[in-house]
Amino acid sequence: MRVLKFGGSSVADGPRIGAMTAIAAEAAAGGRIAVVLSAMQGVTDLLITAARKAAGGPEGGRIALEEIRGRHLAAVRHLFAAPDQSAVIAPLTIMLNELEEILHGIELIRECSPRTLDLVMSFGERLSCTLAAAHMRARGLDPLLLDARELILTDDSFGAAVVEFQASCARIRHHFAAINGVVVIPGFIGATTEGVTTTLGRNGSDYTASLIGAGASAEVIEIWTDVDGVLSADPRAVPDAFVVPEISYEEAMELSYFGARVLHPYTMLPAVEKGIPIRIRNSRNPGAPGTLIGALRHRSGAPAARLITGIASIDGISLINIQGGGMIGVPGIAARVFSALARERINIIMISQASSEHTISLVLRSGEAARALAALDSELAMELTNRRIQALERIDELLIVSVIGENMRGKPGLAGRLFTALGGAGVNILAIAQGSAERNISIVIGEKDHTLALRAVHAAFLADPAAPAGTAAPAGPAARPAPDSAAGGGEA
Repeated sequence: MRVLKFGGSSVADGPRIGAMTAIAAEAAAGGRIAVVLSAMQGVTDLLITAARKAAGGPEGGRIALEEIRGRHLAAVRHLFAAPDQSAVIAPLTIMLNELEEILHGIELIRECSPRTLDLVMSFGERLSCTLAAAHMRARGLDPLLLDARELILTDDSFGAAVVEFQASCARIRHHFAAINGVVVIPGFIGATTEGVTTTLGRNGSDYTASLIGAGASAEVIEIWTDVDGVLSADPRAVPDAFVVPEISYEEAMELSYFGARVLHPYTMLPAVEKGIPIRIRNSRNPGAPGTLIGALRHRSGAPAARLITGIASIDGISLINIQGGGMIGVPGIAARVFSALARERINIIMISQASSEHTISLVLRSGEAARALAALDSELAMELTNRRIQALERIDELLIVSVIGENMRGKPGLAGRLFTALGGAGVNILAIAQGSAERNISIVIGEKDHTLALRAVHAAFLADPAAPAGTAAPAGPAARPAPDSAAGGGEA
């Protein structure tokens, strides 16, 4: 049993759906497969736009609805001969008419609740699966189209529903026990015990694939996207970036958290718990082997000299420094800081504090910095007044650069090499953090030094030992992607 998940860019139009079907047909020749699909690239955003504009008044969502209709009908005309088109258009039209009625209801009440928005967004995956299943059928695959709402049980946290993991896996096992052949399943959506449609949030289609793989005891989960695999660094900043053939689950989670285009850590959990390997593949270059994510014990495809696996970064970062001699040895200050930010639902990406306890440095998204500063001003008002805390300092236009790898553990001198590389490039470091797992060293630098820092670190740690100085393994023709849309059923 293999699970193949195709993102929004892989089903963006008729030609891409045709290519996806060819990949699925080849996979089906080797045994059972489950195909999990996102919405066409950009369609989820169009659905959100249609719903919100419909809430504004009559005819508000018509333009977006007609664009959705036009894109699906154009795909039908590309994929099917004229005599066969009407049979495919009929079920799509029924769904589009249902969507139109829902949007009309939103227009009448001038409101779109989170529950209603989830129902509207679910049409993207359902439409793409209906169309793709019809094309597979025309290619002789005879797929079974399953409704994910019969498989994925969630709570009613609309917009980012929490999956009832055990119950969902039991449902998946039950459905797949009697299935041989090809199954097509819409990603991103689930349902409550009452049958109310929910969505799983961004990256939801990846999560669906992971859940299906776990419940059906799949041999492998393949995530088909528009890159050849996990790259050693951002190829827009590092021309020498190359595809990493194998990484561990933990490395993938670290890379993903720090901005690399890998699976979201949460979506991998069902596969990790079952020990199911995940392979990142390129639907535009299906011959590329991709990157295997699994419980690896060694690096069979990487030079032994490479201490790190990859470099990731997050831009749009701000640093808040809380400084004051009055904090030294006073219990509870850090707890109050974190509680104040938690009440504002502000996520702290990174923390740094020296043993002197004179300064606590908090790293967070720049968009949350103003709220964070206001929350800290309020919480620490007394300390600021009596000068136990001297200042709250905010620094913007920063980014985090993280070097990540299993081989970093227990390697003396690695941090020294990192800082030497950055110092040699003239990059100033504002803050540093390293966990005890020794799998990640993260630094905060100015955004202006982004490219300089990535290239310096890549050259120091990831240059191909067999290549001439200043070069590394090539990324290949498909390794400089236009990213998968965030609209493809929750694609990242």
